[in-house]
Amino acid sequence: MTTATDVNQPTLEHGAPAGRRLSLPVLMLIIAGGLALTSLVRIITGADGITNVSQMSTALQLAVPIGLAGLGGLWAERSGVINIGLEGMMILGTWFGAWAGFQWGPWTGIVVGIIGGALGGLVHAIVTVTFRVNHIVSGVAINILALGATRYLAPLAFEGHQGGTAKQSPPVESLGHFTVPGLSDALITLNNKGWFFVSDIAGLLGGLVTDVSWLTLIAIALIPATWWVLWRSPFGLRLRSCGENPIAAESLGVNVYKYKYIAVIISGGLAGLGGAFLSIVANPFYLEGQVSGRGFIGLAAMIFGNWMPGGLALGAGLFGYTDSLNLRGGSANVHALLLLGALLLLAGAIWLVIRKAYVKAGITLAIGGLVYAWYATTNEVPNQVVSATPYVITLVVLALSAQRLRMPRANGMAYKKGEGK
Repeated sequence: MTTATDVNQPTLEHGAPAGRRLSLPVLMLIIAGGLALTSLVRIITGADGITNVSQMSTALQLAVPIGLAGLGGLWAERSGVINIGLEGMMILGTWFGAWAGFQWGPWTGIVVGIIGGALGGLVHAIVTVTFRVNHIVSGVAINILALGATRYLAPLAFEGHQGGTAKQSPPVESLGHFTVPGLSDALITLNNKGWFFVSDIAGLLGGLVTDVSWLTLIAIALIPATWWVLWRSPFGLRLRSCGENPIAAESLGVNVYKYKYIAVIISGGLAGLGGAFLSIVANPFYLEGQVSGRGFIGLAAMIFGNWMPGGLALGAGLFGYTDSLNLRGGSANVHALLLLGALLLLAGAIWLVIRKAYVKAGITLAIGGLVYAWYATTNEVPNQVVSATPYVITLVVLALSAQRLRMPRANGMAYKKGEGK
């Protein structure tokens, strides 16, 4: 018999206990170690751009829409609904946000962008929850419909306005940026010293207080807010129970349909907010194709984070950072990161030897040797490699983290009211 505690019990698909989560001190130690290794690579290669303030500031801006899309996926999948349609909901957010933004101001655009994404979420909820259509099929359909709908609407809404074309909206007024006076200048100065580790910490922190959008602050605040709502409130417990065992949740009086609908609509709204960020903050206009796969990368960040807000934020930061390499000194920085990759693979091989996984250690070491050979025999990498770096990193991270992941047990499963009776 399933009890209330079973609903929230972390188990693997076959009933084995899930792996222990990293404690906060251990996680911080790992992050510090990674930053120290990056600092060492910066000193060896002379690629100061990999941790300077402008690089980190750009990475933060690029991480925000990815993080918002991932956060939307987290809400949906914690309720048991797979949301492959995040890309389409972001596309709706970009169009609706820019359409309302250039007419009535950027904050109105933000609100309307959220509504646009939420409408996509509502459609996904109706199709998957009420009609129990396969979640993947519904999500793919939403992606296609969103792209088609915005291509149809853009000429009708934007042509004839100054700066507007069939593929681009008129410019939207800026939300504004802020820089923490004094602190930003001090961190930039310290970053420019080039000291080991200290300057890299200064670059990371400087990116958080230099030219930051007000919407970025809201997006960052949504991470702990989501954690508190889903893991510290009765509402969150009921919602997560729908994703773990909806039949048991129904037997305890939870309206499963209602919570799934709420979660998927919020999911769409968050993805729409990410889209509005792209068309109002990242670029002050809508441009066809500007989402460019960020909805899928956000989904990857959520999976990398093991369906937890904190891990999702780290994943979004990683993918945002690699994406920023396209904009600032891409070839030189990616070439320097080849050395970092080789060192990380060496560390991974040593760890596997300690765990007596000798075959895996040998394979990892061989790959690390190839990466180091690439670094040692070249002075730069092709621009095509730089452009592909975010997507390659996405695949590598998912491949390496796959064994420790545990999604909600009822994620993607069709549910019919009354099944538990």
